[in-house]
Amino acid sequence: MVIAHGNFNAGTLNIVLNRFHVYLSCLYNVTNWCIMQEMKKKILICTPLYPPDIGGPATYSKLLFDELPRKGIDVSVLSFGEVRKFPKVIRHFLYFLKILNLGRSVDVFFAQDPVSVGLPVCLASCFLRKKFILKIVGDYAWEQFQSQISNLKSQKFITLEEFQDRKFDWLTELRRKVERGVGKRAYKIIVPSEYLKKIVLMWGVGSEKINVVYNAFDFSRFFQSQTYGSPTQPFLKRAESDFVLFSAGRLVTWKGFQALVEIFPDLVKQIPNLKLYIIGDGPEREALMFQVSIFKFQDKVILTGQLSHDEVLRYLNTGDIFVLNTGYEGLSHQILEAMAVGIPVVTTNIGGNPELIQNNESGILVEYNNKEQLKNAIFKLYKDKNLRKELVKKAKEKVKEFSKERMINETINILKTT
Repeated sequence: MVIAHGNFNAGTLNIVLNRFHVYLSCLYNVTNWCIMQEMKKKILICTPLYPPDIGGPATYSKLLFDELPRKGIDVSVLSFGEVRKFPKVIRHFLYFLKILNLGRSVDVFFAQDPVSVGLPVCLASCFLRKKFILKIVGDYAWEQFQSQISNLKSQKFITLEEFQDRKFDWLTELRRKVERGVGKRAYKIIVPSEYLKKIVLMWGVGSEKINVVYNAFDFSRFFQSQTYGSPTQPFLKRAESDFVLFSAGRLVTWKGFQALVEIFPDLVKQIPNLKLYIIGDGPEREALMFQVSIFKFQDKVILTGQLSHDEVLRYLNTGDIFVLNTGYEGLSHQILEAMAVGIPVVTTNIGGNPELIQNNESGILVEYNNKEQLKNAIFKLYKDKNLRKELVKKAKEKVKEFSKERMINETINILKTT
């Protein structure tokens, strides 16, 4: 009788039950979503460079920022560029404070170098009692030492391996102590080559924490670079008869650009239509320009300055040989890109280069700063078009091993087990 009085019939009951079911379903979905969000690994990438900055850390950090969320990892990025306008000591302290602030809500820090961002990350991880992963692509102390002695003509070039066992000035030793200390305190370390793993082992870091994850080449980005943008730079307007050498990298002493300019007069005697383009910028730019002017080859040896990543790929695609006379490489992005673009490579047999190039199979390896070997390799490729094609074919097969998917998956495995 009460039910009838309240008009609470069977139809009304069904409506109420259906709405209650919808409510429970929504509550379940929201709860499940909240749980999944809580379960997501939260990573803070701390990087010295981030787009629009150009460089390896910028490219790598942006790739992780784009790809990791698709794999269930929550990512935020803190670039050192946000504090770079301040004086040295102040900017490092401000960066440390920013890491402390953002770090409270993340699970793991991922530092992209051992000093400029690695040191403040190491300190913040101690304060917050959280783990950090460290990516090492070179030896900061060695690089600074090389820059320091670059103007000393009497100073013999010291390889990265030789540097590990010798003592130097107090500032170099301080830098070395900092980067090695940060490396030892990292929970895990990522390096881009077996060669760099051996170097980091020499720092006293345990092998169990060092993971080799090779750099990747983004093939989709390369194909995009072929379709947009207008190649209007003068050095792209090559005559059909021109034979074009390309080299690229930061203009520092150990990249060996000076030797390329020095052998150019001998090369041009045998290859009159030869041109050399050096892509990049750095402290050696003025010295190289002066050297070119002494030889009076301003119309044949062109220093392009800094170019965007897409421009570099388009320009490489117009060349005949890529030459990298470098005294150190962890694992060269430039070589990877040249191999993928389809330009034969001549480079040195040091660092991680032999992990990319098999001599006379996928490229030609020479000794660092060995001018005779450099000239002979260039002459050999100039005279033999079929050899150039064969090297390119095998290099393109090799570069498939360095896919973006492989690098992302290997990185995710490390992040998820930290």
